[in-house]
Amino acid sequence: QVQLVESGGGLVQPGGSLRLSCAASEVTLDYIAIGWFRRAPGKEREWVSCISSRNSNTYYTDSVKGRFTIARDNAKNTVYLQMNSLKAEDTAVYYCAAESVLISDCTTLEYDYWGQGTQVTVSS
Repeated sequence: QVQLVESGGGLVQPGGSLRLSCAASEVTLDYIAIGWFRRAPGKEREWVSCISSRNSNTYYTDSVKGRFTIARDNAKNTVYLQMNSLKAEDTAVYYCAAESVLISDCTTLEYDYWGQGTQVTVSS
């Protein structure tokens, strides 16, 4: 059974950076697709980024392209979301999610496993 724990959230000034981590337990990431989602206050959950299980392709929603980078370290069973040039509108609870499927395009995946979330607040 996949267990996910997010960490790395916190308070940062606009223009600053944070690196979120998604650590997976009881499973290795080799054949797992990982997605990052966020939910801002009063808004629906939004897909942010994902990394595919096949070929480790990476994808991003338009609002974070050029600012966020998703990467995986299979040796540590961890996926990272490096967030640079943060804006106030990036403030949200960020969740990682996992799906055991071998696929190249993760943009339309439905995920069965979710972490508890980590709060990111961008404010001066």
